[in-house]
Amino acid sequence: MKLDEVKKIAEQHGIKPGKQRKADLIRAIQQAEGNPACYDTGQMEQCGQYSCCWRDDCE
Repeated sequence: MKLDEVKKIAEQHGIKPGKQRKADLIRAIQQAEGNPACYDTGQMEQCGQYSCCWRDDCE
């Protein structure tokens, strides 16, 4: 997902994107949704969130 798309989703959750990195924004979105903020933290195999919309882009 491109940064512009992530910024739009962040704004929908009341998060002001500013100059945050993509990974930081996604983790903020995850927190706002009540999910673990695990995007791009190297925990993909342990997170268990197989239906996560960020999973294809996660490492």
